[in-house]
Amino acid sequence: MATENNRIVYPTNSGNWANKKIGNTRPTKLFETQNEAINSAYKQIKGDGGGELTIVGKNHKIRQKTTVPNGNDPYPPKG
Repeated sequence: MATENNRIVYPTNSGNWANKKIGNTRPTKLFETQNEAINSAYKQIKGDGGGELTIVGKNHKIRQKTTVPNGNDPYPPKG
């Protein structure tokens, strides 16, 4: 998968949760809850053609990595 579609969700020093595209210097958006940030990142990755979502916990360690499939597949698998 292309690197430009990868995102990370992590806690900020202010207590918010950031949804950031890998390679950018600033987060795309800040959220009050981790779940909101995860949902937003997932939708953005899916819309961009798939990629990798990395979720960092409050302890600043990677909690989960998820591969998000292409959301715009013109030839989805059958059956």
